[in-house]
Amino acid sequence: MPVSPAQERLLRAKLHRTGCLIRKETRQIVRDPSSIAIGIVLPVILILLFGYGLSLDVTEVPVAVVVEDPSPAATELAASFRLSHYFDAQMTTSMTLAQERMLSRKVDGIVRIRPDFSRLLNLGNAEVQVLVHGVDANYARIIQGYARSAVGQWAARRAAEGFTLATGPVVVQSRMWFNEANESRYFLVPGLIVLIMTLIGALLTALVMAREWERGTLEALFVTPVRTDEILLGKTIPYFILGVIGLVLCLLAAKFLFYVPFRGSLTVLIAASML
Repeated sequence: MPVSPAQERLLRAKLHRTGCLIRKETRQIVRDPSSIAIGIVLPVILILLFGYGLSLDVTEVPVAVVVEDPSPAATELAASFRLSHYFDAQMTTSMTLAQERMLSRKVDGIVRIRPDFSRLLNLGNAEVQVLVHGVDANYARIIQGYARSAVGQWAARRAAEGFTLATGPVVVQSRMWFNEANESRYFLVPGLIVLIMTLIGALLTALVMAREWERGTLEALFVTPVRTDEILLGKTIPYFILGVIGLVLCLLAAKFLFYVPFRGSLTVLIAASML
């Protein structure tokens, strides 16, 4: 449909007024460091703070492994704890020393392999004692689960080597489709980006409206020939670009600082984030 000269002039005037408002807001952003701090610096600070501060992974748990049975089976079981990246195993033969370390919080758990371990193992009713410091109940449950897993892996290896166990080991192999490494930061960091950018968008909007109202320039805009939609566009576009810059910095931090793998289309991600 052809556009008349009058409509073309109106469109050019509209774009000119909107462009003037965009330039005005851009100059205010440059002159006011708080806008740049909220739009660019604050997202990076928050992603670093929460990304490094929030973690559900527990590794290198200090535990004392008390080996009171010098048999090969007990040595292999102790090696399961020593070689696991979940534990920082401190080997000892004294239960008293291990208890002293737990009371002084040098270790958070004790794994005791009793003197009659190999004899009871041949009878099919061997036991491993696990003591966990219970000051943090959730942390204690995690350590208990790790210890159970280490014993289960040891039992599975013995079964694979042809040793007969009283009860056959049940080995559960699980795989997470979208987080194969089962790292908590792979779950947390993408969600933090969404939360941070939502927060930053609200802060930037509140900042610009409060600043205009405080300075009294909002009423001055209403008496100018500028229309309401032009005012909204002129004030939204500069801060929208500022938010996109903050989003890109958060994505770069997730990729190169937290090593969160990115799979898919970056264009689709940016476009969906702009909505």
